[in-house]
Amino acid sequence: MTQGQQEGRGLSAARRGHLSRLRFTSLRLRLVVVFGAVALTAAVSASGIAYWLNREAVLTRTQGAVLRDFEQEMQNRAGSLPEHPSQDELQHTAGQMANSSQRFSVLLVGADSVGTTVYGNSGGLNGFSLDDVPESLRTAVNKEQDTASGNRSPYHLYWQRVVDHGTPYLVAGTKVIGGGPTGYMRKSLEPEAKDLNSLAWSLGIATGLALIGAALLAQAAATTVLKPVHRLGVAARSLGEGKLDTRLQVSGTDELADLARTFNRTAEALEKRVADMAGRDDASRRFVADMSHELRTPLTAITAVTEVLEEELDAESGSIDPMIEPAVRLVVSETRRLGDLVENLMEVTRFDAGTARLVLDDVEVADQITHCIDARAWLDAVELDSDRGIHARLDPRRLDVIMANLIGNALKHGGSPVRVSIRESADEVVIAVRDHGPGIPEDVLPHVFDRFYKASASRPRSEGSGLGLSIALENAHIHGGRITAANSPDGGAVFTLHLPRDASELAEQSEKDKGDAS
Repeated sequence: MTQGQQEGRGLSAARRGHLSRLRFTSLRLRLVVVFGAVALTAAVSASGIAYWLNREAVLTRTQGAVLRDFEQEMQNRAGSLPEHPSQDELQHTAGQMANSSQRFSVLLVGADSVGTTVYGNSGGLNGFSLDDVPESLRTAVNKEQDTASGNRSPYHLYWQRVVDHGTPYLVAGTKVIGGGPTGYMRKSLEPEAKDLNSLAWSLGIATGLALIGAALLAQAAATTVLKPVHRLGVAARSLGEGKLDTRLQVSGTDELADLARTFNRTAEALEKRVADMAGRDDASRRFVADMSHELRTPLTAITAVTEVLEEELDAESGSIDPMIEPAVRLVVSETRRLGDLVENLMEVTRFDAGTARLVLDDVEVADQITHCIDARAWLDAVELDSDRGIHARLDPRRLDVIMANLIGNALKHGGSPVRVSIRESADEVVIAVRDHGPGIPEDVLPHVFDRFYKASASRPRSEGSGLGLSIALENAHIHGGRITAANSPDGGAVFTLHLPRDASELAEQSEKDKGDAS
């Protein structure tokens, strides 16, 4: 292997490993995200419920204590005022009410003896005034209710939570029953709001810690789950690369252990099946090689006899009985065909066994193809379109085999004239063989290089062995080239041969691989 090929394979392996790690990380990320989403949902839900319950409990407890204290103060202090109190009386009483345990601001509203509205303010919280009381609350407080069996008092205590300049307040109001001032109270809920904010921060920190814990747990779970999966992936890739003795170490009784056992059983069965198939394939190749070799000895004798018979047929003496002359010609033809078939079978066997070798030489491509055409007396039926001076380092004998099969196939099935054109590029030589026949049916094109393929089942016999194009393709492959078959837009079939300008690097690599295999 050349240094460039080694670097290319190394980069390819590194790329595959990198992509594998990306997939591995992606699955790990999905597990972490799922764990995190579940933990976040649970933590946020629990924190939200806890915050809501604590908020209601704190506000309800504070609100209840303040309202009870305010209602008690209204009954004890505001209720002791005269029906038409003076402003001083209201101011004094409001101050006394504000000094209760709950420390709220008080506003008392009444009418003096002449009917003038007077106010008494405790003076706290920047001067609590009637403008600080919501209109809806004032309307509800001053509205007289119908007394009935279920409602014994015409006036009730009403409250409302408001926010003024970012500070929450509890505002309440009621009217002294039986005549007297109307009282309003305002209590700051800022301490409770701070406590609730602290609780919210605590719950948020707890949620973040829960999320971090879930991520760590997901990481540990992903490592536990994905490590066996990663080992299984590595083993599967190794098995796919042909290392059929790959096995996984099995521990535990969970589903992943069952998967590893299944992989080991599958790999063992595959190794056994491949070994059996390889043995049968080797036996089949040996059989074909031995059969071809054994056929050559009697075939040599038969060929010698047929050559004598053929000379007698061509002699002017006419020593062959005219009645048996057709039979003799058939024997000669079939013997020659049998010889070609045996030679082709031996060539195919060498390719299958990997024993085919290149004998490279500097070849002038046009001269080599001209020699191939001339040796087979095809000069009148083949046109060569090529510039002189196109050189390549190839195996001349195998190039001759390729061109003989391609041109002979074109003459046999496509008809003359057959046109052979040669073109060159920086790294390869391209040789096109085109005939002027009916072309190749579309359903036949994918199979033209198959061994013994017959385009029509009704014509199982042909003059050729059915191996010519497959041998040509194998000879192209051993050079590191290829052959393609297509139909020309102008009619006829076109076989295009691509060969490298220098096949020596491939030959050296092939020899090294075979040496490593041995």
